[in-house]
Amino acid sequence: MQRAELLSPAGNFEKLKIAIEYGADAVYGGVSHFSLRNRSGKEFDIESFSEGIAYAHERGKRVYVTINGFPFNSQLKLLERHIAQMAELGPDAFIVAAPGVIKMAKRVAPQIPLHLSTQANVLNVMDAEVFYEMGVKRIVAAREMSLKDAQEIKRALPDLEIEIFIHGSMCFAFSGRCLISALQHGRVPNRGSCANDCRFDYEYYVKNPDTGVMLRLEEEEGVGTHIFNAKDLNLSSHIGEILETGAISALKIEGRTKSNYYAGITARTYRKAIDDFYAGCFRSELYGAELDTLKNRGFTDGYLIHRPFQRLDTQNHETAISEGSFQVSGEVREDGRTFFCKFTIKPSEEHEIVVPLGARVSPSKSEIGEIYEREGRFFISFDKILTESGKELPAVHSGNTNAICLPSALPPFSFLRIQEEVV
Repeated sequence: MQRAELLSPAGNFEKLKIAIEYGADAVYGGVSHFSLRNRSGKEFDIESFSEGIAYAHERGKRVYVTINGFPFNSQLKLLERHIAQMAELGPDAFIVAAPGVIKMAKRVAPQIPLHLSTQANVLNVMDAEVFYEMGVKRIVAAREMSLKDAQEIKRALPDLEIEIFIHGSMCFAFSGRCLISALQHGRVPNRGSCANDCRFDYEYYVKNPDTGVMLRLEEEEGVGTHIFNAKDLNLSSHIGEILETGAISALKIEGRTKSNYYAGITARTYRKAIDDFYAGCFRSELYGAELDTLKNRGFTDGYLIHRPFQRLDTQNHETAISEGSFQVSGEVREDGRTFFCKFTIKPSEEHEIVVPLGARVSPSKSEIGEIYEREGRFFISFDKILTESGKELPAVHSGNTNAICLPSALPPFSFLRIQEEVV
């Protein structure tokens, strides 16, 4: 059985590094508004994206360029130049969505393999075959596709790779075909600038056309209702079931605009799940507990395992987003000796240390604090909060931009986290 690839989001150069160091086989990202994520596209420029590709290739990892936006006529010349420019960087594939863009990419950069974006909404053998005959090497299946349908496509087209989403935000609309953000803010979701209006709380009304009386309906006074708010996808407990089919070539994590911690924890957790499956020691509770540390909108297993009409638990009707079970309190810099505070850190507090896959931590003690092990986990406690410039602080908070010294070096891109208090 060929091992499935773990594919992580790379919203910027730092997230690219973190995803790779925490276990991703490949990353995806892009430059410009053609990448279908305007914000993350702006965080990469040509130079930093080129550096990212080099960083990945030096470590035997792959980079897929997102060019899955839908261009207007006025943008076709610009798109052609963009494809040529991206091809010069030597990525491992382009992720595209529109048939015309496939044709253009094959003409401009025939040496770059093509992956079909989930935006193309492939759900069946017939559509998969059309894109395969056009030269697509891999399809990123629509989120509404079932595992059974994926297996049928693989049987009919054994040389076509199938990639599925296993974690991250979901759109309440079919395959992301939503216009709420465009109507309310002029930000078009299918062109990469979604304002996530579906996550807001709404009030809704009923009107009597005879009397003109309008009544407001609320689920809870002062709260409103989150009628469009889809839960986040989480297929960690189903990884074994998915991989056993042999039909899936790549497992994809959503979230180019999410945090560094999200990039690291999702990559590390699903790396463990995949490796554990192949080693015969799958531990779903362990993976679920780690993913629960992330901010989320509640979790659902979506539509891959269960059909949409079989379940009613894909919507979060209470909150736009919930805190995870842990709060990220610090991000260790690439130098390994300092970190930036992301929450609040006070002397004598205990913070857990999370490190990249395969990295090691050694117990140590200095005048700054102590790093120690307990029940297989490592923790850090500070006796003093000392900035890189030598200034001592009574505490440090997320708004402080000074690098803070560690008692001793930690692996680059490690995180410090503290458990949220249960109310």
